[in-house]
Amino acid sequence: MATDYEAVSSATYTPTYGGDIVENPDSVLDKDSFMKLLLVELQYQDPTDPMDSDKILTQTSQLATLESADNTNKAMEELVAQMRSSQDFSSISAIGKMASLGSNAISLEEGQLANFEVYFEKEIQSGTLTIANSNGDTVRTVSLDEQTGKNGVLAFQWDGVSDSGEQLDPGYYYVTSDYTDVDGEAQKTQFGIYPVESVRFDEGKALMKLGSSYVPQEYIVEYF
Repeated sequence: MATDYEAVSSATYTPTYGGDIVENPDSVLDKDSFMKLLLVELQYQDPTDPMDSDKILTQTSQLATLESADNTNKAMEELVAQMRSSQDFSSISAIGKMASLGSNAISLEEGQLANFEVYFEKEIQSGTLTIANSNGDTVRTVSLDEQTGKNGVLAFQWDGVSDSGEQLDPGYYYVTSDYTDVDGEAQKTQFGIYPVESVRFDEGKALMKLGSSYVPQEYIVEYF
């Protein structure tokens, strides 16, 4: 029989005293397994040639080390669970706040409509939606007359055609809006800023509902 725990690493352990084979399909020996092996060694040792006391102390020390490592692993697992719980609480506490994606850029792809949403905090009386290119030049101005009386997250489509009727190249374009609310106050808004409506967790990852989409929390650069 192996007398050093480190020598026992196979998936099957066969006692030398002729007992049944003990199966360990995962090849894992925990502190309880080591204790059982030590007791078996003591039980079946040769009375005329007992185990060396130094060897017993060594094995006992190995057992204490293994138990300490096992306790450390359990403490780390509890710490990770607490951190995950804290992160989940932080995500949930963002509900009702405004979230910014850090950019007001939409993507125009060839042969496709650009679908996007803009959040209007106040009810719209009049105004325009402006689409600009990467140089800051306005390429399309859209009247908000059809949105009069509305507020919240509103959906828009753009076919990539400019005010002059030119089909623009695929790429990134930037959406802003200036409008007047029902109280006659001037308001500004843009694509990429929305209220957090809810939080959904998928495989431990927080997804924040902004408009009609769920966005990974790491995509959000600011809450306010």
